[in-house]
Amino acid sequence: MQAVVLAGGLATRMRPMTLTVPKALLEVAGRPFVDWQLERLAACGLRDVVMCVAHLGEAVRDHVGDGSRFGVRVAWSHEGPKLLGTAGALRAALPLLAPEFLVTYGDSYLPFDYADPLRVLAAHDDCDGVMAVFRNEGRWDTSNVATDGTWVIRYEKGVKDDRTLDHIDYGATALRRPVIAQLSPGEAHGFDAVQGRLAAQKRLRACVARERFFEIGSPEGLAELDRHLLQHG
Repeated sequence: MQAVVLAGGLATRMRPMTLTVPKALLEVAGRPFVDWQLERLAACGLRDVVMCVAHLGEAVRDHVGDGSRFGVRVAWSHEGPKLLGTAGALRAALPLLAPEFLVTYGDSYLPFDYADPLRVLAAHDDCDGVMAVFRNEGRWDTSNVATDGTWVIRYEKGVKDDRTLDHIDYGATALRRPVIAQLSPGEAHGFDAVQGRLAAQKRLRACVARERFFEIGSPEGLAELDRHLLQHG
C-alpha cells in the first residue's frame, strides 16, 4: 500500500521558524515531525511512500533519505520553482503513483489506521476516492463535510455557520490514479477542488475516524501534538 505525503507548503503560519526549517522537520516531542509520521504510516502497513516536497525540500530529503530507518521505502517528487498546489504536486508525481494510493498532508498526524480508506476503495468499484472524515462540529477547525456515514455528500472549504457540515476532512484520502492523471500537467490545482468534484459526482465514499486529528500547521497545533506524543508515544 502506498502513501503520498504532501510536504511542499510554505508554512507561513509557522514563521519565522519555517523560514529556515521546513515544517516536516519541526521538533515535536523531541524528534523531527516527519519521523513520527513515517513511523505511523509504516505501523499501518503503508511502507511505500512518495514525498512531494518544494520549500526547503532538500533538507527533508537529506534527513529522511530512502526511509529505511523508519521502516518505509521513500521516493521523492520535487515541484520545482513554480508552486503547483496540492493536487498539482500529485500530478507532478504521477510517474511514481500506484494504481491506488493514500494522500495525506505533511503536517498531519492521525491516530487511526491509515490503511482503512485504501481498504474501502479496494472493496468498492462505485467510487474513485475514499475520504477519512471525523465528526468535528467546528471543534478543532471549521467543519467542511456532510456525510451519511457511507458517502461524502458535500465537501466545501471556508463555509462558516453551516450546521449541515458537521464533519471535517480528517487528512487522509484514498484515490485511484486516473483521478490525478486527468489533471493538466504543470498547472496549479487544489486537492480540495478534486475532492469537491468527486463528492458532487457521488464518487467519494466516507471512512469515519473515531479519534481527533492532530496537526502542526499552527503553534497551537504543534503544542497539542507535542503533549499528546509525550503522553502516548
